[in-house]
Amino acid sequence: MAQKITDIPVTIETPAIKAKKKRSIAMGAAFLMAMAAVGPGFLTQTATFTGQMGANFGFAIGICILVDIVVQLNIWRIIIVSGKRAQVIANDVFPGLGYVLSFLVAVGGFFFNIGNIGGAGLGLNVLFGISPENGAIIAAAIAVKILIVKNALKAMDRTVMLLAVIKVGILAYILAIMKVPYAPAIHHTFMPTQINFYSIVTIVGGTVGGYISFAGGHRLLEGGLHGKENIKYVNEGALTGIGLASVIRIMLFLAGLAVVITGAKLNPANPAASIFQSAAGGFGYKFFGLLIFASGMSSIIGSTFTSTSFLDYAVGGKQEGAFKQYRTAFIIAFIVLSTAVFYFVGNPAQVLVVVGAANGFVLPIALTILLIASNRTKIMGTKYRHPLWLTITGWVVVLFMAFASVETVINLVH
Repeated sequence: MAQKITDIPVTIETPAIKAKKKRSIAMGAAFLMAMAAVGPGFLTQTATFTGQMGANFGFAIGICILVDIVVQLNIWRIIIVSGKRAQVIANDVFPGLGYVLSFLVAVGGFFFNIGNIGGAGLGLNVLFGISPENGAIIAAAIAVKILIVKNALKAMDRTVMLLAVIKVGILAYILAIMKVPYAPAIHHTFMPTQINFYSIVTIVGGTVGGYISFAGGHRLLEGGLHGKENIKYVNEGALTGIGLASVIRIMLFLAGLAVVITGAKLNPANPAASIFQSAAGGFGYKFFGLLIFASGMSSIIGSTFTSTSFLDYAVGGKQEGAFKQYRTAFIIAFIVLSTAVFYFVGNPAQVLVVVGAANGFVLPIALTILLIASNRTKIMGTKYRHPLWLTITGWVVVLFMAFASVETVINLVH
């Protein structure tokens, strides 16, 4: 006898189930942002500047964390309340501005992705002895598979969460076997004897600027969260991501400082590897391989997802379907081109530092656009008021980063 339609159990989404789903989306956004922020570029930049500045680099790490809080809370909130991607918001602020923002973010994301793929390839080289170039091809193929499967968002979330556990576990082990100079690190973080604006612009740009600023907000939108009623999940996701990224930043800085303070010199060709070799010899070098592979993979995913999301100007209806039709092609092209550049050009270590500085220049531009949008009822709605403290601190960050960027240019010229 055929089963009656009324006999088929129906799953009813209770408020608790809906809240659980939204929290899951927020955590996915948190881990995506956090892991994108601490990729191979961050490893290289942190090792490079710790080698040059010692404990004084803690001041730049501290500034980076403060800027991260202000930038992420502002950008995530503005994107979700408006229900629009950053480039669409920019076009609403001034016609054509969204295309400029997309260009700046996508180009920066592309160059970072070259380093991300190179980092993952280097990790496979350290772990299994295959060439970094062939390792890069393998890493690229894995990333493409994760990003184009049927349930890509879920696969992406689970992958970056696993990679986060690997990163924290490795750094915790390295710190456990080293003699970490906590006192000098804390002292010079709050009372530096040397302030290097280039290091600040680079580390902020490499871990907060460019595509990384928008990774979480765009992931929330992709998961279906938008509107003022979802601000709670914006705060949960942003603060979780910032906290996780900050912990990893501090751990890597302390590991590098523990090596530098002994008088050891980091290899400029691969400064991050020097930290792990000094800490645990050949075993530590293998750990470095696993860490940079995890960092590279998580950042390939974050960079590709966010950079290609800037090609989507749809605001609903048929437009969204048209973009989704070509999304797979965009993802594959982005990763293949990044891999090809690495394969034929080679070691991107210096590129990662320079691109980090360039993204530091993009940050005040991008944040300015969204802060202007935050007070426009046409974009945000008539019932929303952006918190005054976020507006004020947001403009402070814009002014500080603009000043630091100009100082960097002046110092480089002279």
